[in-house]
Amino acid sequence: MKAVILCAGYATRLYPLTLSTPKSLLPVAGKPLLNYIMEKIEKINEIDEISIVTNDKFYMQFVWWLNQNKKDFRKSIEIINDNTTSNETRLGGIGDLWFAIEKKSITDKLLVVLGDNLFDSDLSEIVDFFEEKNKCIVGVYDLKNKENAKKFGVINVDDNNKIISFEEKPENPKSTLISTGIYLFTKKDLKKIQEYMKTENPKDGPGYLIRHLISHEEIFAFKLEGKWYDIGSKETYEEIKDNW
Repeated sequence: MKAVILCAGYATRLYPLTLSTPKSLLPVAGKPLLNYIMEKIEKINEIDEISIVTNDKFYMQFVWWLNQNKKDFRKSIEIINDNTTSNETRLGGIGDLWFAIEKKSITDKLLVVLGDNLFDSDLSEIVDFFEEKNKCIVGVYDLKNKENAKKFGVINVDDNNKIISFEEKPENPKSTLISTGIYLFTKKDLKKIQEYMKTENPKDGPGYLIRHLISHEEIFAFKLEGKWYDIGSKETYEEIKDNW
């Protein structure tokens, strides 16, 4: 199994914090946000290779980060430059995912994590669920508040946790379950991602890909417990940066 961490966004909503520092490298309780994600992936025995996708603006900062931290990680890690230089020219989350799949010639099962995730769940549990189902899996979190759910991709599931709908930032959420930006794809799904890239559908957040796939196949949700944050606003970052 391979892992891809998507860190190529420009995080304009966090300006000026992210004008010269990528969101994934912002400090949280004394270390970069990315380190927390890496520590979770490091514990998954099935994963032997991790690709971190960034942009040309921040590429050298990630290279420096890797040089400073690689002694703490035992898995193979590569920083991939998607060669974009601005928010206007970005490839989008799905575009960056496919860029990494092509660049690394990935044909294996795949864990994908958005680089602005902060969570304390053990990812090995979602991997076990994925192996059991042998289907695409989306990590979800219950916000228990529909008003807060409006800011995210909202997921509705049946009694077997099969996803029956995915709506990006809906005005009237059908549930309080939201996508965490953690995805597991089977080998067969990689071909479907390639086919999706040929469409005119949005290439931004991977949620658009999931919304497309649920009309063609069974996709299941796995509920993360504990704490979870999407570092998407200055308010959220200020809330957790010293208190994680």
